[in-house]
Amino acid sequence: MFTPTILSDLHHHGFDTVIDVRSPAEFAEDHIPGAINLPVLNDEERARVGTIYKQVAPFEARKIGAALVFQNAARHINTALKDRDGAWRPLVYCWRGGQRSGSFGWMLREIGWRAEVLKGGYKTYRSKVVSALYDGVLPHRLVRLGGYTGTAKTELLDHLTGFGVQTIDLEALAHHRGSLLGGMTKPQPSQKAFETALAECLSACDPKHPVVVEAESSKIGSISLPPALWSAMTAAPMIEVAAPLEARAAYLATAYDSVLADGPALKDKLSPLRRFRGHAVVDHWNDLIDTGAHLALCRSLAADHYDPAYDKSAAGTRGVVIGRLCTDSLDAVALERLAKRIALMVQEKVT
Repeated sequence: MFTPTILSDLHHHGFDTVIDVRSPAEFAEDHIPGAINLPVLNDEERARVGTIYKQVAPFEARKIGAALVFQNAARHINTALKDRDGAWRPLVYCWRGGQRSGSFGWMLREIGWRAEVLKGGYKTYRSKVVSALYDGVLPHRLVRLGGYTGTAKTELLDHLTGFGVQTIDLEALAHHRGSLLGGMTKPQPSQKAFETALAECLSACDPKHPVVVEAESSKIGSISLPPALWSAMTAAPMIEVAAPLEARAAYLATAYDSVLADGPALKDKLSPLRRFRGHAVVDHWNDLIDTGAHLALCRSLAADHYDPAYDKSAAGTRGVVIGRLCTDSLDAVALERLAKRIALMVQEKVT
């Protein structure tokens, strides 16, 4: 029985493979990072056993469930696990470390593999994530990277890693760019899955050195930033980057190319802004969409919507600004130069 005491024990567990034997739907909602899904009951079987347990008798449910568990376990051994050698050491877990993981773990040990079961199952892992992100205080020193929409902050995070700066791309974890048109092709994860990915990223960061994150609002699309992270962000110093409106409009036109290409869908997304920006502004946007004037549209979106929204939001959360850096261009060379300046500022003023 594997009994972790802190969250990092589950991020640095030392097992060869982590096996989640819960149903595919449970696994899809969230799972321990790096785990593979070998369900001993699929979604339909789990529902069927649960119904029998409630409506017929617990004994009948356990009998049918046991038969299904061992049938499915045997199939996994003959397929997904058939090439594992005798030294293989897996960690098995289910919802709360009960019958599903216990049965599968027992079978693996009977074969001769050094299988262990996670005490408390997924609930143990989830409780430690919640403790770290909801109940605790992050040990990390964050630095926010701020600036108007279209200043390539996400790309700057990528460049910063090349200069040895620790970063966490919250928008990548949330599968959303954090703006009105920020939806990505890939759907957003569940709140739990986002928090699992965030906890893993934080665990990989050295608290002795600063971590740069983008200055987000408290929600990224449908994802809410957990309290410990949000508290650390609002207290963190900020570095703001600035670029000319024309450069930002051109950057947005490229970044949002797929969104801009679907005119009707784009109009639907912009329509709710009538109550905030007025009918005349939104009608103007619709005219630009109809004529395919994407650059002009991005210029107007930035000037008439994104910039005022950023100013309003930043007024209450800007905090201490330790530097403002400007760039005339947002091409690759300019971003590399700007990232180097940011990295030096982080080193000089935060480390």
